[in-house]
Amino acid sequence: MPREFPRTRRVGEQLQRELAALVRDEIKDPRLGMVSISGADVSRDLAYATVYVSVLGDDTAVTESLAVLNRAAGFLRHRLGQSMRLRSVPQLKFEFDSSLRDGARMDALIDAAISGNRPEEDESE
Repeated sequence: MPREFPRTRRVGEQLQRELAALVRDEIKDPRLGMVSISGADVSRDLAYATVYVSVLGDDTAVTESLAVLNRAAGFLRHRLGQSMRLRSVPQLKFEFDSSLRDGARMDALIDAAISGNRPEEDESE
Protein backbone atom coordinates (compact mmCIF):
# COMPACT_ATOMS: atom_id res chain seq x y z
CA MET A 1 0.00 0.00 0.00
CA PRO A 2 1.44 3.41 -0.90
CA ARG A 3 2.51 5.73 1.84
CA GLU A 4 -0.14 8.26 2.86
CA PHE A 5 1.04 11.84 2.55
CA PRO A 6 -0.48 14.40 4.91
CA ARG A 7 -0.87 16.96 2.11
CA THR A 8 -2.91 14.58 -0.06
CA ARG A 9 -5.08 13.71 2.92
CA ARG A 10 -5.66 17.41 3.73
CA VAL A 11 -6.47 18.22 0.10
CA GLY A 12 -8.84 15.22 -0.04
CA GLU A 13 -10.67 16.34 3.09
CA GLN A 14 -11.01 19.92 1.81
CA LEU A 15 -12.11 18.61 -1.57
CA GLN A 16 -14.78 16.51 0.13
CA ARG A 17 -16.13 19.49 2.10
CA GLU A 18 -16.15 21.83 -0.91
CA LEU A 19 -17.76 19.25 -3.20
CA ALA A 20 -20.50 18.50 -0.69
CA ALA A 21 -21.48 22.17 -0.65
CA LEU A 22 -21.20 22.52 -4.44
CA VAL A 23 -23.31 19.44 -5.17
CA ARG A 24 -25.93 20.61 -2.68
CA ASP A 25 -26.07 24.22 -3.91
CA GLU A 26 -25.00 24.30 -7.56
CA ILE A 27 -26.23 21.17 -9.32
CA LYS A 28 -29.92 21.48 -10.13
CA ASP A 29 -30.35 18.33 -12.25
CA PRO A 30 -33.58 16.52 -11.24
CA ARG A 31 -31.99 13.12 -11.96
CA LEU A 32 -29.52 13.67 -9.14
CA GLY A 33 -30.84 11.80 -6.12
CA MET A 34 -29.99 12.14 -2.46
CA VAL A 35 -26.21 12.15 -2.71
CA SER A 36 -23.61 12.51 0.01
CA ILE A 37 -19.87 12.73 -0.52
CA SER A 38 -18.35 10.03 1.66
CA GLY A 39 -14.68 10.44 0.77
CA ALA A 40 -12.06 11.60 -1.68
CA ASP A 41 -8.76 9.95 -2.60
CA VAL A 42 -6.26 12.29 -4.20
CA SER A 43 -3.22 11.05 -6.11
CA ARG A 44 0.22 11.92 -4.76
CA ASP A 45 0.82 14.48 -7.49
CA LEU A 46 -2.62 16.07 -6.84
CA ALA A 47 -3.61 15.61 -10.50
CA TYR A 48 -6.46 13.12 -10.04
CA ALA A 49 -9.12 12.60 -7.40
CA THR A 50 -11.54 9.75 -6.98
CA VAL A 51 -14.61 10.99 -5.13
CA TYR A 52 -16.75 8.38 -3.38
CA VAL A 53 -20.46 9.09 -3.12
CA SER A 54 -23.28 7.26 -1.42
CA VAL A 55 -26.72 7.51 -2.97
CA LEU A 56 -30.06 6.92 -1.31
CA GLY A 57 -32.16 4.70 -3.55
CA ASP A 58 -31.99 1.68 -5.80
CA ASP A 59 -29.42 0.79 -8.46
CA THR A 60 -31.16 2.97 -11.06
CA ALA A 61 -30.82 6.04 -8.83
CA VAL A 62 -27.15 5.20 -8.26
CA THR A 63 -26.45 4.88 -12.00
CA GLU A 64 -28.27 8.12 -12.87
CA SER A 65 -26.65 10.09 -10.05
CA LEU A 66 -23.16 8.91 -11.01
CA ALA A 67 -23.81 9.81 -14.64
CA VAL A 68 -24.96 13.31 -13.65
CA LEU A 69 -21.96 13.84 -11.37
CA ASN A 70 -19.43 12.58 -13.91
CA ARG A 71 -20.96 14.85 -16.58
CA ALA A 72 -20.76 17.80 -14.19
CA ALA A 73 -17.15 17.03 -13.20
CA GLY A 74 -15.73 19.82 -15.37
CA PHE A 75 -18.13 22.38 -13.92
CA LEU A 76 -17.37 21.21 -10.38
CA ARG A 77 -13.64 21.30 -11.05
CA HIS A 78 -13.94 24.90 -12.30
CA ARG A 79 -15.89 25.91 -9.19
CA LEU A 80 -13.33 24.16 -6.97
CA GLY A 81 -10.60 26.16 -8.67
CA GLN A 82 -12.37 29.35 -7.62
CA SER A 83 -12.78 28.30 -3.99
CA MET A 84 -9.63 26.28 -3.24
CA ARG A 85 -6.09 27.62 -3.22
CA LEU A 86 -4.34 25.04 -5.37
CA ARG A 87 -1.95 25.43 -8.26
CA SER A 88 -3.96 22.88 -10.22
CA VAL A 89 -7.29 21.36 -9.29
CA PRO A 90 -7.43 17.56 -9.62
CA GLN A 91 -9.50 15.91 -12.32
CA LEU A 92 -12.59 14.41 -10.69
CA LYS A 93 -13.94 10.89 -11.10
CA PHE A 94 -17.03 9.90 -9.12
CA GLU A 95 -17.54 6.33 -7.89
CA PHE A 96 -20.24 4.67 -5.82
CA ASP A 97 -19.37 3.89 -2.20
CA SER A 98 -21.23 0.75 -1.25
CA SER A 99 -19.89 0.58 2.31
CA LEU A 100 -23.08 2.04 3.85
CA ARG A 101 -25.28 -0.37 1.92
CA ASP A 102 -23.01 -3.31 2.81
CA GLY A 103 -22.98 -2.26 6.47
CA ALA A 104 -26.77 -2.09 6.62
CA ARG A 105 -27.00 -5.54 5.01
CA MET A 106 -24.52 -6.98 7.51
CA ASP A 107 -26.43 -5.37 10.39
CA ALA A 108 -29.67 -6.94 9.16
CA LEU A 109 -27.98 -10.35 8.90
CA ILE A 110 -26.62 -10.06 12.43
CA ASP A 111 -30.04 -9.04 13.76
CA ALA A 112 -31.64 -11.99 11.96
CA ALA A 113 -29.06 -14.38 13.39
CA ILE A 114 -29.54 -13.05 16.92
CA SER A 115 -33.33 -13.18 16.69
CA GLY A 116 -33.06 -16.74 15.35
CA ASN A 117 -31.15 -17.79 18.49
CA ARG A 118 -33.53 -16.27 21.03
CA PRO A 119 -36.37 -18.84 20.73
CA GLU A 120 -33.92 -21.70 21.38
CA GLU A 121 -32.68 -20.01 24.56
CA ASP A 122 -36.29 -19.52 25.76
CA GLU A 123 -37.14 -23.19 25.17
CA SER A 124 -34.19 -24.43 27.25
CA GLU A 125 -35.23 -22.39 30.31
